Amino acid sequence: MKLVFATNNLNKLKEVQAIVPSHIQLLSLADINCTEDIPETSPTIEGNAIQKAQYIKEHYGYDCFADDTGLEVQVLDGEPGVYSARYAGEAKDANANMDKLLDKLKGKENRDAQFKTVIALYINEKIETFIGICEGSIVHQKKGALGFGYDPIFSPKGYQETFAELQLDEKNRISHRARAVKKLVEFLND
Repeated sequence: MKLVFATNNLNKLKEVQAIVPSHIQLLSLADINCTEDIPETSPTIEGNAIQKAQYIKEHYGYDCFADDTGLEVQVLDGEPGVYSARYAGEAKDANANMDKLLDKLKGKENRDAQFKTVIALYINEKIETFIGICEGSIVHQKKGALGFGYDPIFSPKGYQETFAELQLDEKNRISHRARAVKKLVEFLND
């Protein structure tokens, strides 16, 4: 089975390839020569995932899946949420995003947060969605050099380390994206 994973993020692609069984061949956007920016204009994480999957199906004809992820901080009423990638501006600068979030949390005791991933699968002319959530908290300063995005400031529940301090196989056992991908794989195997 061939499926396009609608992402240009090589880190995400690597994470997902490590989870998906070998009988599912993943194609990236580069593999199908999709170089344009796919619109993400929905006010929800789920809406953005669906929008990206529909775009690939309509413009390229491939069965595909797309994801969107947001970091939701409890004391900030779910910020940055759907705006996670552009929290500090259109440049999508991970360090600037983390700095802005850490600044907003100065003096706050409650640092509870969760990562939420929604995967939208467009297959057999239908859309299915799969949600993965990883609860945790925001640490006080960046730690670790692995991972990407907000990983250096997010510590999953039950861990002292941040995602950026965990090896990929460990992160893939507990992460929001891994949980959503595992639901996707179960669905495809049925």
